[in-house]
Amino acid sequence: MSYPDYSLRELIGFIKAFVDERNWHRFHTPSALALSAAIELGELLELFQWRSEEDVVDALADNKFKESLSQEIADVLIYLLRLTDVAGIDPSAAIIEKLKKNALKYPSKEWRGRAPNKTRTDR
Repeated sequence: MSYPDYSLRELIGFIKAFVDERNWHRFHTPSALALSAAIELGELLELFQWRSEEDVVDALADNKFKESLSQEIADVLIYLLRLTDVAGIDPSAAIIEKLKKNALKYPSKEWRGRAPNKTRTDR
């Protein structure tokens, strides 16, 4: 199924409308949303548990696996976008600011082609 490319602001609006229609505001505290995002992330990780990279590549060719993956990613994103709304954080600004910090922390000249889990002294 194909959908338009909605902005983060539009997606947050859809999520907020969903919550409004069900009067779930009292359940959507920052801590409850963060915990829910972590729980859903655990469900996403289960899809990859005990699979090699080759197994994952093969699984991505399977529509059933891809649908499950899509649903779990959506669950995580919904909770995180709802958390940004409740916490008053602009997710676009947060992402841009974090990328700026990461660009300073991991300059491309030093880190191109290297995993960021290596220490800076490992050159």
